[in-house]
Amino acid sequence: MPARPQGDRRATLHGGLPDRYLTPEDLASLLAVPVETVYSWRRKRTGPPGFRVGKHLRYDPAAVHAWITARTEQNAA
Repeated sequence: MPARPQGDRRATLHGGLPDRYLTPEDLASLLAVPVETVYSWRRKRTGPPGFRVGKHLRYDPAAVHAWITARTEQNAA
């Protein structure tokens, strides 16, 4: 599969998120928090919804964007 050129709009979804499922490490990097925080959110069910692919945890970028939007609106109220 050829690499996408820089600036290719297909390389990211709305909100600047990648067009692939995110790993916990990706999510931690995106939000500038420790990966332990991402796992803590999962245990407490306070973070974005994740799902398992076998033993691997993944996050849908659209669900992460919706979670961030909801948190932003909640904090603005």
